[in-house]
Amino acid sequence: MPSPRYLLVLLGVVLAVLVWSAVGPYDQFTWFLEVLPGLIGLGVLGATYRSFPLTRLTYLLIAIHIVILCVGGHYTYAEVPAFDWVAEVLGRSRNDYDKVGHFWQGFGPAIVAREVILRTSPLRPGKWLFFLVLCFALAVSAVYELIEWWVAVLSGEAADAFLGTQGDVWDTQKDMFTCGLGATLALVGLAKLHDRQLGELGQGHSTSRYGT
Repeated sequence: MPSPRYLLVLLGVVLAVLVWSAVGPYDQFTWFLEVLPGLIGLGVLGATYRSFPLTRLTYLLIAIHIVILCVGGHYTYAEVPAFDWVAEVLGRSRNDYDKVGHFWQGFGPAIVAREVILRTSPLRPGKWLFFLVLCFALAVSAVYELIEWWVAVLSGEAADAFLGTQGDVWDTQKDMFTCGLGATLALVGLAKLHDRQLGELGQGHSTSRYGT
């Protein structure tokens, strides 16, 4: 089980960034929409901390994800200053911070889903686990895109900053691809570390030759 000190450090960082992001955001409504998933996540983690503690890796990935949401909420995903500089250096016409968000929309949740599935079902590491977790990440991405559409319909022009398409007609498809790429890289690159930490929780499973 992660030490209280480790969790307090993560929580402190997340809360500090959250407070910073709430001060003078680009648009208050957009800020709320962007950070809401992180606030919900914090509530769920607080409620399940004792009954279903997660691995250190999973808590870390969730914390990073919330920080990414807070930064995007403060500036909007199309206006993050550091990525304006990146766009200028690379000669691009758009700010690509939203792709960081969508990449992490797959990268972090893939490990969360992997952990929950391994600890609550008979499924073991292997091809089926990889496939189902990837499907979960893509489903999350699809639902998020639907939410963006509903917000746009209900809010009109006020939702432009939330959508962040920046005039790209293929933005939704690219976002989902980026999410799937993030999930795939997380499953391939972090499976062994995740399995070790699951073992520390007494939740380890013997890995198959696929290791994911």
